[in-house]
Amino acid sequence: MKNSFVSFTALLLGLSLLTACGLNFTGSSRKSEAETGAVSFMLVDNEGNPLSGSNANAVINTMEQWTGVKVNFQFVPNDQYNQKVSELLAKPSQLPMIMHINKVDQEFVAAMNAGLFWDLNEFIWDSSKYPNLSKANKSVCRSLEINGKLAGLYKARDIGRNGLGYRTDWAEKLGLGYPRTPEDIYNMMKAFTEQDPDGNGKNDTYGLALCSYTGPFDVIQTWFGCGNGWVEENGKIIPIHQTAAYKDALDWMRRMYEEKLIPQDWRERETKTWADQVRKGEAGIFIDVMDASRRIWDNFVNGKVPSVVDPSQTASMTLVGPINNATLATSGYNGFLVITKTAATREQVETCLHYLDKMCDDEMIILAAYGLKGTNYTIDSSGYLVPKNDKASGKAHSALNQTQCFIPKGLSAAKPSIRQGERKQKELDVIASNEKYAVFNPALSYLANSPTYAKKGSMLDNLISDARTQYICGEINEVGLQDAFDRWNKQGGTAVLAEVNEQYRADRQ
Repeated sequence: MKNSFVSFTALLLGLSLLTACGLNFTGSSRKSEAETGAVSFMLVDNEGNPLSGSNANAVINTMEQWTGVKVNFQFVPNDQYNQKVSELLAKPSQLPMIMHINKVDQEFVAAMNAGLFWDLNEFIWDSSKYPNLSKANKSVCRSLEINGKLAGLYKARDIGRNGLGYRTDWAEKLGLGYPRTPEDIYNMMKAFTEQDPDGNGKNDTYGLALCSYTGPFDVIQTWFGCGNGWVEENGKIIPIHQTAAYKDALDWMRRMYEEKLIPQDWRERETKTWADQVRKGEAGIFIDVMDASRRIWDNFVNGKVPSVVDPSQTASMTLVGPINNATLATSGYNGFLVITKTAATREQVETCLHYLDKMCDDEMIILAAYGLKGTNYTIDSSGYLVPKNDKASGKAHSALNQTQCFIPKGLSAAKPSIRQGERKQKELDVIASNEKYAVFNPALSYLANSPTYAKKGSMLDNLISDARTQYICGEINEVGLQDAFDRWNKQGGTAVLAEVNEQYRADRQ
C-alpha cells in the first residue's frame, strides 16, 4: 500500500506540472475541451454505440440547452470498464473531468488519498448553486467519504427497499393484525405454520420462506436494534456481533428454526425457488426487497389465485416496511461519480457540478428515461406520460441516465410520470416511507480504507455468517458461537477494529 501511495503521489505531481503548463488534457480534443469549457465524461457502454440514432442530435441539443454545458462523452464497454479505470488512475494526466466508479476499493482509496479527486464536501452543500445535489442524503454520502473527504456523488438507489410481505388473506382468515414487532412476526409465523391458513386440512404450510441466501437474517437483525453490519456504540464503532442485541436476534431466529416455522432444509433450497414457496402457497411471509413481494402479489393476480377468505377475489400481499421501527438500509447507491483534478480549477469543478445538478431536474430525468416529447412519448388527458415503447429509438437517450445522481428523487417521482398500477404504487409508497427507518452501515468507507480488511475481509465476514447459520440451526451452542467470535478477533478482526476506529476518531475530531 505504501508503494502504491507513493506512485499515485508521483503521478499526481506529474499532473500538477502538466496543469501548470496549461496542458490539462493530452491531445487536441482534450485541449479543446479545456479551451471551450466543455466537460469530459467517461461512462459505461451497456448497449453498444450509445447516444446514437436518428434522434440523438436532438436529444444532445436538448440536454445542452437545458444545462448550458457542452459534454464530450467517452463510453467504455462494460466488460472493459474497470480495467480502463485502473489504467487511467496510473496515468492521471489522461483522466476525464467526470467519470463513473463502480465501487470503493483499495485502488480507489489510494487514488483519493493521492489527491486525484476533488473533495465534494467543499462544494455540493451550497443550495443556491446546487438546489438538487445539496439535498443529498448525508448518511449515504458518509459511506463515500475517505478520511473525511467526499470522494464522489452517489447514483441513488432506494434506501428503504428492504422489508417483508405477507399473505393478506391468510392473516385475515386467522384474525391476525398488521405486525409491528418481532413478536408479532413470530406469532404470525406460528399461526401460518400451525393453524391451516389455506384451509385444506393438511399440515403443509409454514411461516417464512427461506433459501440458501441469508439476506433475510440481515433484515431481521435490524429489528432487534443491533445495527447493520457495524454500529456506533459508546463512542466507538463495532461489528454488530459484539452487541447484546445481536445475540437476541440470533436466539429469536434459532427459535423459529427449532419450532419448524421455516423449512428445515432451507440451506439446500436454491434461490431461484425462493419466491415460489409463497407463490405456491407453501409459506406466508417473504423477507427481501419490497418489489419481490409485490411481484408475488402480481403473480397471484395474473394467475387468478383465489383468496382463502373470498374465492371471488384474488389472493394478495400486504407490504410491510419497518418492524420495531427499523429495517435494513441498502447502500443507497449503485456506483458513483467522481470529479477528477483534470478539472483543474474550482470554476471547472463548479461547471461539472452545475451540469450534474441540472441533470437531476425532472425535465432531464424524463429526457433520459423516455426521450423527446412527441417523438418518444405523449401526454394523456390526465397528464400522465405514455411512452411509445420503441426500443430502437431508446438508444438515442437512454445512456444519459448514467449522468444522473437522482438526487433528491428518482424516476418514479419525476413529473410527468407514467400511470402506476395499484400494486406498484403501494410498493413505491412503502419504500418511500421506509427511508426514515432504514439502518445504515456506518463503517462502509472505513472498511474500504482498512488494509487488514482488504486482505481478510471476505474470510472474516464468512466466519461470522457461517457461525450465525450454525447457531440458528442448532449445530453449535453459545460456547461455539463465542469461539467463532474469538477466532474473528485472532484472525484479523482485532486489527480491522483498530483501523476502523482510528479513522472514526479522526472524523469526529
